[in-house]
Amino acid sequence: MKIQLQGFVLWSIGLSLFFACNAQEQSTDYNTNSPNSQVDSSAPPIPVVTIPIGLQKLIAAYPQQHFKANATCLIWSDGDTMVYQDSINNIDKTFQMLLNQPDLEDQLSMPYPKGLDYPIPSRNNDPGRIRVEAFFLKMYGQNKEAVRKNLVEIDFLGSKLLVTKINSIDKKLAQIAKELSEYPELKKYLENVGGSFNWRKIAGTDRLSTHSFGMTIDINVKYSNYWRWAVEDKMEDGKRAITYKNKIPLKIVQIFEQNGFIWGGKWYHYDTMHFEYRPELLIEL
Repeated sequence: MKIQLQGFVLWSIGLSLFFACNAQEQSTDYNTNSPNSQVDSSAPPIPVVTIPIGLQKLIAAYPQQHFKANATCLIWSDGDTMVYQDSINNIDKTFQMLLNQPDLEDQLSMPYPKGLDYPIPSRNNDPGRIRVEAFFLKMYGQNKEAVRKNLVEIDFLGSKLLVTKINSIDKKLAQIAKELSEYPELKKYLENVGGSFNWRKIAGTDRLSTHSFGMTIDINVKYSNYWRWAVEDKMEDGKRAITYKNKIPLKIVQIFEQNGFIWGGKWYHYDTMHFEYRPELLIEL
């Protein structure tokens, strides 16, 4: 009976969020401050929809997706909706809840320190590791076969990689390779690429790796550092200290960031070989 009750409560919350999204979908953002507008003072005020800054960033970051939004939801081009903020405020979520039960607001909640001058990440500060899996499944493919349909092979400085063409990621990686080729001193970090498309779970978790979507690349493992290599206790609960390490030149990071990719070297749970396409964390409005 307890399990059934819990299931009913979760179903009720999900249903209420669904109706909230669809109710807001009908709203329109009106500007009644225009000098040419005629306002009937006897009529009830027209509601103005305020779109959260996080949803504005998603719309601006992924123009090929033709996103729309309202005050509570992201609206996909096919009409599907995705709730921006669930029933739990992100400040009330534990680190594990943020990783395993995030909403779109959580996904954007940790500011990513773009540029060459960045602080050593504080404990559990992982901007970009919080991901709404349903968002990426919807965008790149619901399963391995669906993702494969949009993969193309590119030459990345001598390495043949399978990457997605969605969001023009294949073209962006080709541009990155072109820019990096102008710095021969960086070659050793970029040859023997660690991988791109690989449908799999993140080590030690039940979450899909972003490699599963063909929008992530690992550069040369030989010159990389990864937090799980640095600790005996490989739990990602963030309860013990991890000493930060990095050998990747920041010129590489700069070029990737300028093309919409974030770097795993700016995470407390660092992964310095790792670059993934996350323009919503880099865009400025």
